[in-house]
Amino acid sequence: MFRFANPWLLALLALVPLYLLVEFRYSKRRRAAVRYPAIGLAREASGRRTSWKRFAGPVLRALVLALALFALGRPQTGSGSESVLTEGIDIVLTIDVSGSMLAEDFRPKNRITVAKDVVADFIRGRVSDRVGMVVFAGQSFTQCPLTLDYNVLLELLESIEVGMIDERSTAVGMGIATAANRLRESDAESKVIILLTDGRSNSGEIDPITAAEAAQSLGIRIYTIGAGTPEGGRVPVDDPVWGRQYVNVPMDLDEDTLREIADLTGGKYFRAKSEGMLAEVYRRIDELEKSKIEVKHFTTYTELAPRIILLGLILLLVEVLIEAVIVRRLP
Repeated sequence: MFRFANPWLLALLALVPLYLLVEFRYSKRRRAAVRYPAIGLAREASGRRTSWKRFAGPVLRALVLALALFALGRPQTGSGSESVLTEGIDIVLTIDVSGSMLAEDFRPKNRITVAKDVVADFIRGRVSDRVGMVVFAGQSFTQCPLTLDYNVLLELLESIEVGMIDERSTAVGMGIATAANRLRESDAESKVIILLTDGRSNSGEIDPITAAEAAQSLGIRIYTIGAGTPEGGRVPVDDPVWGRQYVNVPMDLDEDTLREIADLTGGKYFRAKSEGMLAEVYRRIDELEKSKIEVKHFTTYTELAPRIILLGLILLLVEVLIEAVIVRRLP
């Protein structure tokens, strides 16, 4: 970026052609008899001299004048930078890992695989938000505390699998309570839980509505997502005799409770019946929970006038040397 701090002073550059006009038109009138120590030089000074020596001095002085006036305009070069101020969001991703998440109704994948893929894309889309992760089935625990290290979070997400907790039941209330506890000490402007489940809460010491009420008292907003097709899906079962068998598990989603949890906390309930729908749900939540980012631009300017003045002094010295050594004009 280039600019002049005093651009109006550049109008003085009009003096440069005026100086040259005066120099060449009236120089003969100003020059009286000039004596030279050599006859050859005297002939050269007879008035018909057209060599570069005649013009060198005036042109150099004009350049020095132009540089001085240019420097008065204070030319500057600037380098820009920006300062980003963010208002981050604290988000806890709460994911069901009960046995029914192995249902293969999101063909060709099962629910847990699709959930991991979609959640990974959601994490990659964060910029300044702290994100944590809680998993639940019969019990719940924190898979990752709130962090800005999204690479670590993605690694821990990849390690999630059905069976890491008692998979025979679903404790939605415990999942919410664990996630809310992670956000309890948060001072973020916005605190959010995104709860993904495919079943009905049937275990745990805390029921989902009580946990939601506790979260609401802490200023936490809960988005709930019900995943799975209405007809359910096949779940693989490893039989010690017959090997891997598939059992059809009907959908048993308590949408009323999930909707009540969301409404109670100021969130929203979403239904995802396919991988594409689930991805769209997380995109919509991403739009609803965008961080506020304020960007301030700064420009640092460097003064060029000292360098220009130095160049002018060098040209002035050259002009003096030409006059004294080459032209050898004497008073």
